[in-house]
Amino acid sequence: MAKRCFIGCAILVIAVWGHCRETTAAEPPKTIRDFGAKGDGQADDTEAIEQAVNAGIGDVRFPRGVYRVTRTIVIDLDRVGPIALIAEGTGRVVMAGPGPAFRFVGTHEGTAGPQTFKPEVWQRQRSPMVDGLEIVGDHPEACGLEATGTMQWTITRTVIRKTLHAIHLVKRNRNVMISDCHLYENAGTGVFFDDVNLHQTNITGCHISYNRAGGIVCRGGDVRNIHIAGCDIEGNMAPDGPPSANVLIDATNSPAGIAEIAITGCTIQHANVPGAANIRFLGADAKDRRWGHFTITGNVLSDVEWNIELRKARGVTLVGNTFWMGFAGDLLAEDCSNLVIGPNNFDRNPAYSYGRSLEAKGGVTLRDCRDCTLTGLHLNGVHGTPAGLILQNCTRCLVAQCTILDCENAGVLWDNVTDSRLTGCLIRNDVVDPSQWTAIRVQGGKGNMIEGATPR
Repeated sequence: MAKRCFIGCAILVIAVWGHCRETTAAEPPKTIRDFGAKGDGQADDTEAIEQAVNAGIGDVRFPRGVYRVTRTIVIDLDRVGPIALIAEGTGRVVMAGPGPAFRFVGTHEGTAGPQTFKPEVWQRQRSPMVDGLEIVGDHPEACGLEATGTMQWTITRTVIRKTLHAIHLVKRNRNVMISDCHLYENAGTGVFFDDVNLHQTNITGCHISYNRAGGIVCRGGDVRNIHIAGCDIEGNMAPDGPPSANVLIDATNSPAGIAEIAITGCTIQHANVPGAANIRFLGADAKDRRWGHFTITGNVLSDVEWNIELRKARGVTLVGNTFWMGFAGDLLAEDCSNLVIGPNNFDRNPAYSYGRSLEAKGGVTLRDCRDCTLTGLHLNGVHGTPAGLILQNCTRCLVAQCTILDCENAGVLWDNVTDSRLTGCLIRNDVVDPSQWTAIRVQGGKGNMIEGATPR
């Protein structure tokens, strides 16, 4: 009896195991090849990819291959349901027509607050993803990815190159995540906030390089909460193009302003072309309201006309950054208020005395600014300017505990400064004839206190 039970159990185990093997073998994950895509770089795979997207299978997989598309593949999130485009780094899409290769379209019209969501957004549209895909443009107006009406759009481990705009954000979106991506050598911008209503964007761990119209560009719209962290952003401007920046935040035509921004732990650099900046913030909106709540900390910035340029901004904090090779200067603030500029290193390092680096002027200039605090700055080797630290037509500013060394012409220039204070600074130049140099030069102004400075 026991022997028969043992044999019966063994037969049952074998049968179940065999059934599982048959089920697994019979139902492998579907890919776009199951819908007719060739992936040979020659055939037009547009229709096959559209069929895969519209089939509602969820994971749309791109096996190793080159998939040529000739028109935008529209992903209607409410119709197809939760979706992810997955390629594991081996699938390439070549966009051979105008417009984005993939346009994600949702219906979310609320904020990021849970009470503003319609049920279908959570049930069918949340968190559309792109992971491990490469998109290459093969048309002058080809773009990479575009989104409107989305919630929690997430792009990871993705390469986009030779398009117009790599990632294009339009109309209205919420909670965008872009991480571990390479946005490289595009004719337009790497990430383009295009007159969009968008709060909550995280851009982390990305290489954003050699995009001719800017690396990360935000123009107009109603934008809040941009966090850019741990990225390498460089060379995003063209010698023959309009003045641009590696990071450009332009509220000029914004109906509601652009604010609440943090740029932390990035290297931001190149190239020395007219009008170029590493970070340019134009803070006045269409109603001339001043925006800011902007923190720039822990970055390395170099090799442009101005490393940081602030115009008509309010509430900007700069601390813990390293600046070098600003050809016109390192920091320019014009018509700004409530700036807090803490310990930063503005250096001229002899180890970088190659090429055009000796032409870089460096230095810090504030013009027409008010209510600003500058503490703990270290400026070294500024030349070709009236002074290392320049304040022109400024009022109610505090400059304290700064070290200003070997700056040509003068250490500090106060030109028509009022109701301000300079205290506790070390200002020296040990490389020029003392008769040819002035520690502190004051021109006009009134109501100022200058004390505790150590000039030479």
